[in-house]
Amino acid sequence: MAGWFEVWKLHGMALLAGCVLDWILGDPYHFPHPVRLMGRMISWLEGRLRKWLEGRELAAGFFLTAVMCAVWFLIPWSVLHILRQMSYPYFWIIPFSAETIICYQMLAAKSLCTESMKVCRSLESGDVEGARNQVSMIVGRDTAVLDSAGIARAAIETVAENASDGVVAPFLFMALFGPAGGMLYKAVNTMDSMIGYKNETYILFGRTAAKLDDILNFIPSRLTGGLMVLAAFFLPGMDGIHGWHILMRDRHKHASPNSAQAEAACAGALHLRLAGDAWYFGILHKKPFIGDDDRPVCPMDIKRANRLMFAAEIILMAVLAAVLFLA
Repeated sequence: MAGWFEVWKLHGMALLAGCVLDWILGDPYHFPHPVRLMGRMISWLEGRLRKWLEGRELAAGFFLTAVMCAVWFLIPWSVLHILRQMSYPYFWIIPFSAETIICYQMLAAKSLCTESMKVCRSLESGDVEGARNQVSMIVGRDTAVLDSAGIARAAIETVAENASDGVVAPFLFMALFGPAGGMLYKAVNTMDSMIGYKNETYILFGRTAAKLDDILNFIPSRLTGGLMVLAAFFLPGMDGIHGWHILMRDRHKHASPNSAQAEAACAGALHLRLAGDAWYFGILHKKPFIGDDDRPVCPMDIKRANRLMFAAEIILMAVLAAVLFLA
């Protein structure tokens, strides 16, 4: 039977392999993905719980959150535990392969880069309508009112925010708690994206999921901002000192306690002004700006934001690899 340290090292090596696999494969459109199953499960539970606990939306949302967390942590943990017990010590490649695949599916660096770069290429070719349609696939705001600069800013903001939600946070949870930790994080993050709205439909039902998402992202979001600032010191054309200044100044300029962390670091490193007012479902939401309006935003800034995201991930990988090597 493997000890906890050997198990943790297996987690770490599988996570590094999963990162590389994500860079190579991304998220193929027709390949089965756990997040899609999570989404279907959330929708199914929501429909049932709203009927069973009619008039008790807060309780229904709490029960949905508890069920999702239990299922998406305990089942993968149990399956991987059984695989390790059956395979140790001679067939370790079996649990290693299973963990690598899960880690790969919990990361979204390649797919985020792929989708945002579609926006970049359309803007560079002058196809504003195509860019508007493509950015609508990766943002939640209304895109019909966006000009080319607004489209580019929306894509940059998405890359910055999802550098935390789609890369750093799942990496951190898997590094600490294994693939099951990544599954748990993704379940909470998916719930927040589906039911964590502050509108009449979800203000009570989605409260537990939204609060839990804020708690789980508290450290990863701040780590992402710091990693982006650190990366900006090494990447050509970026300003780590200004990134740190804007991070410290603007990191709380968002309704969410976490969302502005990476956006502020990215805005500062690129000398851009991000955020500001945005339309959601036909309603204008007043928001403060993040960063300084030092220069006009351009499509190339989407590519620069992706470089920051990948550099932040590489720093994390280097730290984990060093720990595994020295352990």
